[in-house]
Amino acid sequence: MWRWAGPERQRSNSSSRRALVLLAILTVLAGASASVSSGARSTIEREVLSSGGSTRIELSSIETGHSVRELNTENLDEARGLEHVAKIVPDHISTIYTGNSDPDAPTFDLTTHSWWPAARPSIVRGEIPQPLEPGQLVLPSRGSGVDFNRYVGEELLAAYTRATGERSGTPEQTTFEVVATYDPDWQLDGPDVAYAAPETTAMLAAAKAGMPPERYRSTTGATSAVVSVAEEQYVSAVAERLQRMGFSASPVADRVRNLPGVLGAAEPGCQLGILVLVVLAVAVLVGLSNTRSSVHNRLFGEVIRTGLLTGVLGSVVGFSGALLLRGPLEQLLGLKVSLTDMLPHPLWAVAVVLTPLIGLVLGALFGGRFAVRRAPRPPAAGQA
Repeated sequence: MWRWAGPERQRSNSSSRRALVLLAILTVLAGASASVSSGARSTIEREVLSSGGSTRIELSSIETGHSVRELNTENLDEARGLEHVAKIVPDHISTIYTGNSDPDAPTFDLTTHSWWPAARPSIVRGEIPQPLEPGQLVLPSRGSGVDFNRYVGEELLAAYTRATGERSGTPEQTTFEVVATYDPDWQLDGPDVAYAAPETTAMLAAAKAGMPPERYRSTTGATSAVVSVAEEQYVSAVAERLQRMGFSASPVADRVRNLPGVLGAAEPGCQLGILVLVVLAVAVLVGLSNTRSSVHNRLFGEVIRTGLLTGVLGSVVGFSGALLLRGPLEQLLGLKVSLTDMLPHPLWAVAVVLTPLIGLVLGALFGGRFAVRRAPRPPAAGQA
């Protein structure tokens, strides 16, 4: 008997061990996916939606696949006329840089964006007036290697480019009043960003394009714009109306719910991982229960111990390993991700921990019934 049954049992045990290893690896990956997805979603919800993002719609002048309406003066005025639209802030992107040849002057190169009222970065020094006046700047506390805190309340000499030809331009100097600095970890528009009033950013972008600001706004228009809706309940209706008018319009809240790229794949990946864990665990125990001795000796005691050990250790390793991805996640989002953000929702954590146990129990039951119903293999001696 053992001459025939021994190798079969060894093959079964070997396959089961490999399946258990795969089960543990999948548990680790499921835990890591849940942690990364939680970190991204919690961070964006805190930084974007808490800043009034739930009542904001983003307009873009660039969209691949089909043409969209430009964000020039005429089109933006038409959008402002829609019901429930409270305000539209256009964003014109340009740059300012070192405006003094003095070797003691700071050397910097900052991207300029329009300041929109709902933005709430962590202010390091100063106070942001409402509204931000033309000629005023909000700078990172440290950017381009320069400590801008010492310029708060003072004037900063800077230069911007004025086009003189198709591919030529000259620097022009001007002064800005630095009213506040913000924590550079807050990077909603990227690193080294200077925020100014829409009138100021339009002037800088128009100069770079070699045309007066009014002409620039009426022809080229803004790169993007933020639409403020009176109440959150009207956001979907206003977004749909803007899309029917030909605008590339997207509610800011949708950007939170639909995380981009690999972050968007993390959450469904975790869901799929849990499903695979159950299927694999069932298969493991069906394999372990191929004989009567497996059913009697391994059934519930070993199942519970193995399932709990796999779930607990796998989830702990997965959640802990995800913490190593906090730095890359911050760089990808441009936002500060705290350790608590990386903790998955309690329901997800419990699901990852208990899934191997539930799957193994189901596998034991199905495998056990299968083994009990099988006719015992006759011994080799008897066949002779």
